[in-house]
Amino acid sequence: MKLVPLADRVIVKQVEAEETTKSGIILSSSAQEKPQVFEVIAVGPGGIVDGHDVEMTVEVGDKVITGKYSGTQVKIDGTELTIVRQADILAIVE
Repeated sequence: MKLVPLADRVIVKQVEAEETTKSGIILSSSAQEKPQVFEVIAVGPGGIVDGHDVEMTVEVGDKVITGKYSGTQVKIDGTELTIVRQADILAIVE
C-alpha cells in the first residue's frame, strides 16, 4: 500500500533510537528514549491551504523535528508512520 499526502501534509517515519551510549553501554529497549527526529518519507504538493499559498520547503529524505503530539499516526504494512502538516515541523536537522 502506498500513501500519497495531500496539500501541505508530510509523511514522516520516526528514526530508530540509539542502542548504545557514547561510552559504549548497551541500552535495553525499555531504557531507550524515543527520539523526536523523523525522516521525511513523502511530501504533498502544497498549493492553496486555508486561503494562503503554501510552498513546500521539506524534501523526501530530510531529517526533521516535529511537535511532540502533532500529527496522525498510521500503520501501513507493519510500518508506523505519522502524517503532519508542514506547519507542525519545527526544524530540519542537518
